[in-house]
Amino acid sequence: MEKFIIRILLPVITFIIAGIILFSWLKNSYADSTNIITSQIYTDQDIRSLYMNYCAGCHGERLERFNRSNWIFEETDEMAIQSIKYGREEVGMPAFEKTFTDEQIRAMAKYIRAEIPMDDNKRKPAFSMNQVVKSEKQNFTVDTVVTGLHVPWGMEFLPNGDILISERSGTLYRFSNGRLNKIENLPEIVAKNQGGLLDLHLHPDYEENGWIYFAYSDPSEGGKQKANTSIMRARLSDNKMIDKEKIFDGIPDSPKVHHWGCKIEFDKEGYLWFGIGDRGSRDVYPQMLDNHNGKIHRIHDDGTIPEDNPFVNTKGAMPSIYSYGHRNPQGTSVHPETGEIWITEHGPKGGDELNLIRPGLNYGWPVISYGINYNGTKFTDLTHKKGMEQPITYWDPSIAPCGMTFVNSDRYPGWKNNILIGSLRFEYLERVELSGNRVVDQEKLLEGIGRVRNVVVGPNGYIYVAAEKPGFIVKLLPVN
Repeated sequence: MEKFIIRILLPVITFIIAGIILFSWLKNSYADSTNIITSQIYTDQDIRSLYMNYCAGCHGERLERFNRSNWIFEETDEMAIQSIKYGREEVGMPAFEKTFTDEQIRAMAKYIRAEIPMDDNKRKPAFSMNQVVKSEKQNFTVDTVVTGLHVPWGMEFLPNGDILISERSGTLYRFSNGRLNKIENLPEIVAKNQGGLLDLHLHPDYEENGWIYFAYSDPSEGGKQKANTSIMRARLSDNKMIDKEKIFDGIPDSPKVHHWGCKIEFDKEGYLWFGIGDRGSRDVYPQMLDNHNGKIHRIHDDGTIPEDNPFVNTKGAMPSIYSYGHRNPQGTSVHPETGEIWITEHGPKGGDELNLIRPGLNYGWPVISYGINYNGTKFTDLTHKKGMEQPITYWDPSIAPCGMTFVNSDRYPGWKNNILIGSLRFEYLERVELSGNRVVDQEKLLEGIGRVRNVVVGPNGYIYVAAEKPGFIVKLLPVN
């Protein structure tokens, strides 16, 4: 009997005991390995360990470098999650979607936003993304649509709902199904200071011809030491630009790196409008008709010149010029009822302007202005002069207006036909109400949201606002 137990049962018992021990070890090991997979059982130590392994090298062991990293100003967990998951290529932030699980990413976003050292000088929004924002004539909520950007200049909606977004750094994105996809085969772009990839616009008959128009800082043939604003059109095929045609080439090239313009817009008759800044040479270009700088231009969709442009028959004048004497126009929009072109342009220190564009008129820069030099000195004593147009309104101090749109959507009855203008300097959206061509009311919206670079009304009738540094796009949802 004893021999039977030793020879037969003892190995079986030993095998069973070993199996129980192995199972217990595997269970505990699995529990340890999955302790950070489910956010409900995360501990601060779990997330801290992940952070130290993957993030501290760039952002500091105590998260001390986040207050100098723009992207962390993400207003919600979801905005931070998008940055962690998909990265931000333009600022060197890698994507972690293949490194962390979705639950790990979500927990990491919460951890970082809770622990980051606060910068007391950072402007904080006077509103919450999750609360109703009450304005004078139209209440709304704010919904985050796109994150992970830096300086989004232009945004256009494709027929399927995807959004094309131009980054000043020279990158064109297609935002589709929650992801930013990079568009390839763009022209060479001088992405320096205020220059780079600027505005973009779809042809009014895009669904038939597929043309996409975009403005950019175009290097001269001799290299990147000189450049000017150009307009190109191309078609999109599998996230690649094809059939590229340069339809406008601004002259002369300039070595300076600011005041490029350039918002573009199609009017109701199919003309393409855009403005080019004075390129930092205020005493040379804006008052002369032999160059493109400091002007508003009107061309056909193929780049040819309309026969009724005001300077077509003026000897030595650039035939695309529609008006002149402009400093740095960065807003262009068509009045939904009159079809007239309105622009905003940057003044110097003070003197930002809202202008209604008329053919052949001189808007005065730099002969007349409500602004002064940045060092506080004057460059002119004149605010009025015969033969030079007055702005519809002006801002002093400067708000740094960028991007503008007329609210032509019935979704916002309180704002119908109002103008919305982005403020880069004071980080809000300016609402301007008109009676005819006269400003009767102004209101600040979204105060503290960030440097507003653009605002558009999408084909679905909703207002979209793009802010920069960090770059993101939000949608305004009206509340009755």
